[in-house]
Amino acid sequence: MKKTVKILAIMLLTIGSVTAQNKNDKQMGKKTEKTEHFQLRSKEVENGFGYSFAIKIGNHIKASGAVSMDASGKPTAVGDYSQQMKNCYADIQKMLEHYGCTFDDIIVENVYTTDMAAFMNNLEYRKSLYTENQYPKSTWLGVKELALPEFMIEIEVEVYKPE
Repeated sequence: MKKTVKILAIMLLTIGSVTAQNKNDKQMGKKTEKTEHFQLRSKEVENGFGYSFAIKIGNHIKASGAVSMDASGKPTAVGDYSQQMKNCYADIQKMLEHYGCTFDDIIVENVYTTDMAAFMNNLEYRKSLYTENQYPKSTWLGVKELALPEFMIEIEVEVYKPE
C-alpha cells in the first residue's frame, strides 16, 4: 500500500512538473506557440527586402525597424527628420492596432539614427505617444548609415500583449 501511494505521488509530481514546464514554455514564447507574421506592406516589398514587419509568438510581438517608406518601398520625407520620425511611429501604430495594442504595450524600443541631435530635438513627439508616461526600455544609437541613404531614423519595438 505504501509503495502504491509513493508511486502515485511521484506520478502526480511528474505530471505537475510537465504541466508547469509547458506553461512556462508558452510564457517564454517557445515553439509550443503558433508564430504569426504581420506584413505592413505588400508581400513583394517585404519579401524583396527579406523581412516581415512583425512576428507574434504568444503574447510577444517583435517588430522590425520601421523606416519612412511608401507602400512600394521607396523612401519618403527625404531630408525631413521630423516627418520621417512621425512616419516610423505611424507604421508602428498600424501594427499595434492590428494586434489590439497601444504604445503603452511596448516594452522595448530601439532607435537607430544618423542624427542624434535631431532625434533629441523631436523627443517630445516620441514621449507624447506613451500616454501613461511609463516608457519602454529604450536604447538610442547613433549610426553611420541605415539600409538606404535617405533613411535618417529606424525604430524597432517589442510588445507584450496582455491576455
